[in-house]
Amino acid sequence: MGSMLSRTLLVTGGAGFVGAALVKALLTEFPDAAVVSLDNYFTGTPANHVNDPRVTYLDGSTVDIAKIWADHGLGAPEIVFHLGEYSRIVQSFEDHDLTWDFNLLGTKEVVKFSAGHGAKLIYAGSSSKFGNDGEDENLNPYAWTKAKNIEYIKNYANWYGLDYAITYFYNVYGPGQITEGKYATVIGIFERQYLAGRPLTVVAPGTQTRDFTHIEDIVRGLVLVSRSGSGDGYLLGTGREWPLAEVAGMFGVEHVLIPELRGERTRGQADTTKAAGLGWAPQRRLDAYIADFVAAHPR
Repeated sequence: MGSMLSRTLLVTGGAGFVGAALVKALLTEFPDAAVVSLDNYFTGTPANHVNDPRVTYLDGSTVDIAKIWADHGLGAPEIVFHLGEYSRIVQSFEDHDLTWDFNLLGTKEVVKFSAGHGAKLIYAGSSSKFGNDGEDENLNPYAWTKAKNIEYIKNYANWYGLDYAITYFYNVYGPGQITEGKYATVIGIFERQYLAGRPLTVVAPGTQTRDFTHIEDIVRGLVLVSRSGSGDGYLLGTGREWPLAEVAGMFGVEHVLIPELRGERTRGQADTTKAAGLGWAPQRRLDAYIADFVAAHPR
C-alpha cells in the first residue's frame, strides 16, 4: 500500500451505497490513509469500487473479520466504520436468519476486532429505534437487532474498554442508491418508476413521514463523528418530516397507494442536537433534489 500511508481505515460494507460514498470521502479527508473495505456483496456491488491504489477490497463476512484481516497481513486499523449489516425493515421478516447473522454475529466480531486493535469504532445505528417513544425498536427483526447492538457496544465499552461513537441514519438518498429489487430505497423506487413512465407507488396510508437525508450529508457526518465524536446519539437527519404521499407529489406525476407493509413505523424525524454540537448541519434538501431530478428528466 506504499510507505507514505501512515494509517489504515476500515469500512465494512464499503461496496454498498453509503459505504462506497464514504470510501471516496475518506480518500479526500485522510490523504495519508490506506482504506480497506470488507463487504460480503449482499447488497454491495463491484460497480461501486473506487479505482484508487489506496483502497483494498476484501470479499467476506464480518463474522470472519479477524481471520480475513490476519490472512491479508494488514496493519492495525485506526478507525473502523461499521456499515456492513443487513438493513431493510420489511424484508427482515423473511430474512430473519440473515438479519441475525449479519447484525448480531457479525457485529459482535467487529466490536471485538476493533477493541483488540485499539481502533475507534464508528457504528451506523438505525433511526428506527427512536420511533414511538422507543417502542418501534421491537416492530421488526431488523430494528430489534440494531437496538440490541447499541446496548452491546455500550456494555462492551464498560466491560472491556472500547473507543466508539454511534451515528443514526435517516432515510439516506442520492447518487448510488439502490433502485431495483427488494432492497431498493424509497427515493430510488420513485426515481425508477418515474423514469419508466409509471405511476409512483406509495405505501398506504401515505401520511406516514420520513426524514430524508442526502448521502453527502451522511458521509460528512460520519467523517466528523470519526474525528471528534464520542459515545451515543449522533442522529444524522434534516429534522424535517415529509409525508410519503407529499414526496411522491414532488415528482409531478400520478401516484397510487399500495397495501401497508408489515413492521413499518408511522413517523421519522431526527433530533440533530448532538451532531450539531460537532458543527454538523445538513446542507441538501429533498425537495430541491427532486426538483433537480425532474428538471433533468422531463416527461
